[in-house]
Amino acid sequence: MSPVFDCTTEPGRADAIPKVAAGVRAGSLVVMPTDTLYGIGADAFSPDAVHDLLAAKGRGSDMPPPVLVPDARTVDGLATDVPDYARALVAAFWPGPLTIVLRAQPSLMWDLGDTGGTVALRMPDDPVALELLREVGPMAVSSANRTGHPASRTVVEAASQLGAAVEFYLDGGPVTGGLPSTIVDCTRDEPVILRVGALATADVMDVVERARADALELSRPQPGDEDAADASDPPAASETPTASEQRESSDDD
Repeated sequence: MSPVFDCTTEPGRADAIPKVAAGVRAGSLVVMPTDTLYGIGADAFSPDAVHDLLAAKGRGSDMPPPVLVPDARTVDGLATDVPDYARALVAAFWPGPLTIVLRAQPSLMWDLGDTGGTVALRMPDDPVALELLREVGPMAVSSANRTGHPASRTVVEAASQLGAAVEFYLDGGPVTGGLPSTIVDCTRDEPVILRVGALATADVMDVVERARADALELSRPQPGDEDAADASDPPAASETPTASEQRESSDDD
């Protein structure tokens, strides 16, 4: 029987997180609460652990897991070519139920499956998840259920489906969300919503449109810019040629 840690109290979390973090770094799987649903997680940089995660769910490498991060600053270490609207979405909704798909940094030494060179990133709004992520670093995390079965909203529901395939269970109580995250593809000029979850399409697009309007406003010339430009113009050149100019324009053979 895999151990279940009570993380509903501060002392319980203080006891559980170091033990579980050490196990995850060693390649074990963990069931953990998030702000949306319970998830099954592994060290994102351990190919064997990610393989075990997919096997526990009954999935293949054609369905790669998202990566949860402890801080928005982690994005630039894991992704490249991050558009401004994606940064605006992160600022508006992280931590929270938003997953963004970006181009992965090509130098990363990981194997999440058949990602096509992309990575799906999210920062959850849950104290237990964030504490574990700060200890372990980026984790591959998918919903804690067998593929095709209901998502888990309690640790008991997760354990009934995943059992001994998971080494550790973190009990944070019933999740308050219950809906999966909204997934937005940010790998192109226009965002594409791949899945509507806890965030409505209108909420996402409002942030994108405001970010673009703000960028447009900043790009417009401001009152006084022309006067400032005139004041910074260099003085007119003297009509008297310099010694160098005289030599360059002479007719010496």
